[in-house]
Amino acid sequence: MLRGMSDERHVDRVDVIVGQWRRERPDLDLGGMEVIGRIARLDRALRPRLRAVFAEHGLEDWEFDVLATLRRSGPPHRLSAGGLLASMMITSGTLTNRLDRLEDRGLIRRENDPDDGRVVLVALTDAGYEVVDAAVTDHAANELALVSALSSDRRRELVELLRDLSSSLEP
Repeated sequence: MLRGMSDERHVDRVDVIVGQWRRERPDLDLGGMEVIGRIARLDRALRPRLRAVFAEHGLEDWEFDVLATLRRSGPPHRLSAGGLLASMMITSGTLTNRLDRLEDRGLIRRENDPDDGRVVLVALTDAGYEVVDAAVTDHAANELALVSALSSDRRRELVELLRDLSSSLEP
């Protein structure tokens, strides 16, 4: 039984699937399926709810990612294209396309690094700053609402567990 939850056992779709596999293949250890299945289902359930908040601000999720990366970098809210690329885990061609689109919308600007003309810096415009600041406020509230079924202690416990799993899988 999970601490902080009621005595009533919650059965979800993954329990049903795992139960079927246990019946058909009792020789398998399905502990991984129990975890990964839930993570995958949560991803599918959460994405539309996250995207809806971004859409309220006229953003796609990838646009929010670029703008939020620049915003959280701190003043002057600019990074090299290479720095953005490293933080976003996408190809350089994809980044170029995304930056073109954000620049066309007036949310970012590209400028040459005054210390090294070979380096392109990507900076938030005032409009980009305003859009991402409003979006991140609503995004944080939305995410908190999405996990509100868990007490703050349970959320901290889940954060630790997910951090451990994530750390074990990252290169």
